Amino acid sequence: MIPPRTAHSARTVRLSRRSGLRTAAAAALALPLAAHAVTAHAAPAPAADDAQDGRALRTMTFNLRYASDTPPHSWPERRPVTRALLRRERPHLIGTQEGLYAQLRDIAEDLGRPRYDWIGTGRAGGSRDEFMAVFYDTRRLAPLAYDHFWLSDRPELIGSATWGNTVIRMVTWVRFRDLATGTEFFHLNTHLDHQSQHSRERSADLIGERLRGLDTGLPRLVTGDFNVPAHGNPVYDALLTGAGLTDTWEVAERRGKLYATFHGYGPLVPDGDRIDWILASPGVRVRHAEINTYSRDGRFPSDHLPVQALLEL
Repeated sequence: MIPPRTAHSARTVRLSRRSGLRTAAAAALALPLAAHAVTAHAAPAPAADDAQDGRALRTMTFNLRYASDTPPHSWPERRPVTRALLRRERPHLIGTQEGLYAQLRDIAEDLGRPRYDWIGTGRAGGSRDEFMAVFYDTRRLAPLAYDHFWLSDRPELIGSATWGNTVIRMVTWVRFRDLATGTEFFHLNTHLDHQSQHSRERSADLIGERLRGLDTGLPRLVTGDFNVPAHGNPVYDALLTGAGLTDTWEVAERRGKLYATFHGYGPLVPDGDRIDWILASPGVRVRHAEINTYSRDGRFPSDHLPVQALLEL
């Protein structure tokens, strides 16, 4: 494993396009949060005993959908809904996918500094391309070390892609201390390829290898958009059986209604495929799991639904 860097936040500007097709992020408008938003869909809030329990860690995985200035789902249109969602839920830990640098700065501003901070780097290095950024509540979590690796035969080479995927894929990982409990844990956040099954399988194997190289005495969390349904796919099997993880949705003591986590801004699909997962090492108690369907005036914050889990490490 490459030596970890001392934790700090990314401070760079996103310039490139995904697969040469995406437009650069527009400067988002700083719109006020509506005090009484009309909500078309809203996931139920955690039970009062969960929300007030200082041991419970609120976690989220969220494919943000990269920032575009093209309506009808441009970032300036979606930003106020994203802001409202995140302020409503106040996760302690968020693994994000697809965020562009300017977009991530907007989210950091909307969550509020110094309460929230984030760690990440662009897939192509520095501020370039999308991030697997990790946001965290500084009042609850302290990063002790972090690093990145690329999902390829050369994982330490920035921007490398060798498994048939045309889009760069990577992992950001952080070792945290939970300030409420004193527990330390590892969090890995990723986004697997959307086209190549071979790349996804090799990526799952590499993530498992890296997890086995960590301090196995500490809890491990893995968040991401895996681009395959849970169950019935070698990627899922490799991460659960090979990497020794559990699917927090499956082992949760309570969970909400199942929806396909990718909706593409269309109607929600009950009992659809979960391609966005929060995985955990055995021994992590999962008190509640939820697929968040929050929208406002018919607008969703992303083309994916955030997935949340209330954990005890």
